[in-house]
Amino acid sequence: MSESTSPSLKKLFDPQNILRNVKSFNIHSLKNGGWRHFVPGSDIGLALGVAALLSVLIIPLPTMFLDVGLAISITISVLILMVALFLQRPLDFTSFPTLLLLTTLLRLALEVATTRLILGHGNEGVYAAGHVVAAFGGFLMGGDVVIGGILFSILLVVNFMVITKGSGRIAEVAARFSLDAMPGKQMAIDAELASGAISDKVARKRRRELEEESGFYGSMDGAAKFVRGDAIASLIITAINIIGGLTIGVVRHGMPLSEAAGSFTTLTIGDGLVAQIPALLVSTAAGIVVTKGGTEGAADATLLKQLAGSPKPLSLAAGIAGILAIMPGLPALPFLGIAAICGGVAWSRHVHPVVETDEAEAATHVVPHNAEPPITDSLRIDMIRLELGFSLLGLAGGENPQLTEQIKILRRTIASEMGFILPPVRIQDNLQLSGDQYVIKIKELEVGAGEVRPNRLLVMNPQGGLPALQGEVTKEPAFGLQAMWVDIGLREEATFANYTVVDPASVIVTHLSELVRENLSDLLTYAETQKLLDELPRDQQKLVSDMIPSQISLGAVQRVLQALLSERVSIRDLPTILEGIQEACGQGLRAVPQIVSHVRIRLARQISASVMGQNGYIPIVTLSPTWESVFLDSMVGPAEDRQLAMAPSKLNEFIGKLRVAFDHLASINETPVVVVNGGIRDAVHAIMERLKPSVPVMAQAEIAPRARIRTVSTIQ
Repeated sequence: MSESTSPSLKKLFDPQNILRNVKSFNIHSLKNGGWRHFVPGSDIGLALGVAALLSVLIIPLPTMFLDVGLAISITISVLILMVALFLQRPLDFTSFPTLLLLTTLLRLALEVATTRLILGHGNEGVYAAGHVVAAFGGFLMGGDVVIGGILFSILLVVNFMVITKGSGRIAEVAARFSLDAMPGKQMAIDAELASGAISDKVARKRRRELEEESGFYGSMDGAAKFVRGDAIASLIITAINIIGGLTIGVVRHGMPLSEAAGSFTTLTIGDGLVAQIPALLVSTAAGIVVTKGGTEGAADATLLKQLAGSPKPLSLAAGIAGILAIMPGLPALPFLGIAAICGGVAWSRHVHPVVETDEAEAATHVVPHNAEPPITDSLRIDMIRLELGFSLLGLAGGENPQLTEQIKILRRTIASEMGFILPPVRIQDNLQLSGDQYVIKIKELEVGAGEVRPNRLLVMNPQGGLPALQGEVTKEPAFGLQAMWVDIGLREEATFANYTVVDPASVIVTHLSELVRENLSDLLTYAETQKLLDELPRDQQKLVSDMIPSQISLGAVQRVLQALLSERVSIRDLPTILEGIQEACGQGLRAVPQIVSHVRIRLARQISASVMGQNGYIPIVTLSPTWESVFLDSMVGPAEDRQLAMAPSKLNEFIGKLRVAFDHLASINETPVVVVNGGIRDAVHAIMERLKPSVPVMAQAEIAPRARIRTVSTIQ
């Protein structure tokens, strides 16, 4: 400790004072695992370490602690370089930018501490700044200040102008390219998820890796500036130490100029070498990390595979080395040895070539020829599957996968409209189908099929009938409308004639959309119901915990939601639905149909808005009081499970009157809603499900109070 040290700092480092502090420390605070907060790798340990680094900039550091700090700096630099060499991919070292900052801060703090000792005690000899600086200033410099200065300058130029500048430029370009490519990569992930090629878990993992990649290269772009600034700071500190040391030695201590130059300059150059060698190691590690790019595997295996994988380059290298060996003036032995090594490796590669295999081929080589997939694979069921003929495969792949993109849009649309995320749609080929045919299956049961012409357009006349164009007459598969397949060149003519023009991918997706909407209730599984409840906001979780399972089971909630989806009622307003279920349970209702009826009344505004016509009112079809009485008299069974027991002749008469009424309404372009008494709504809905599935059936209490209604027909 120098004489100029303040009394407070002397008191801080006084041995008696330190001993008293240790004795007064409450040893009980380390019990029950409390000591783990102070070990390396913990949050408090890291904070204390950073605080210690910052304190070195202010508090004088004894030579013993300085030697320990310099040893830690060199060892950490070597460790970082080794980790960079054995990396499998750059994202495995995402903490590298933070390490770069901390190691730079460590070197700068140690340089400040060394500068303080050199300027304060440089006149006392070569060990004034510790043994590490003395070793670098004596052994590596050979006792020659000029050689040490030249070596320090070379290391500084190599680090500053070559490695740091190059790796910084690579990190900058990688960050820019990674940011520019992010939207395309995200769209590719979404497309694979929509087509069912990957699961939600894999998609989330890939998105997280994509975000980590962008953040890593962005951080590396900024962290490279730390090493660049460290090199500049080392140069400035070295100049200050030399000038300041000579001035202090000559003016304050009265040393001769040659002696002052020998002492202070030796210590300064040794300090610069101690700082530059770890900086060079860390800069090299940064260059290795950012130059790995998209290569996988450790650096040694990658270099060996790519440099010594082919015999031709090795043969040429061996031949050139042999020519250089016989040239006059050049040493023959080194070049002959290199030629022999390259020639031997080239011959071995020629005899035993390296066969590159991808992961699929490698798996094929590992698995025995007669191996079969696990029998459990046959138990898995695809929730939604789209099977295509061989001529339609281009719609789902290639450079323009229209089908995949539209399925992705369909899933988003249904999620926003119905409050339910569709399972991934698996697209696969089926050689048993004709080339232009497709089949749609839900839970591996066929629900629809159709044919499309991949190189044509489907044209429909909105006014009815066939379009006045040349083409192949057909029917639109989703709604059975008359249509025609025409050549792509007739698009402008069909558009000018106000015809509806649809591409083949849109035809398939429209058909898929209608079939999925008809079977949404089958797609809402027990697990999906649990997932919907788990994803509710935190303020709604209390309602779920109070209701399930004390008042109603999760399976009953699933059946209520399925009943709503079967009638195309959106479950997006899930909190209101759950509140309606809780109210129904509080009123003693236990049967699922009764709970559904109560929930539909709570959703009156939503249901009324969904059936509102273009003219701003709900066109309704009502039953006469006579028919209402007939239905009420035909309901039998207990209140929680009432069934319709109407005479077949009466039922046929009612269905005939419905057909006449709806045929008339279709002729005047009216899309009505059947409104009946709440007690018979389920029975009337069961009849309409077979007659007109697209026509909603509402109870009178389900019409919102402020909704405008208009009676367009009454069943007499």
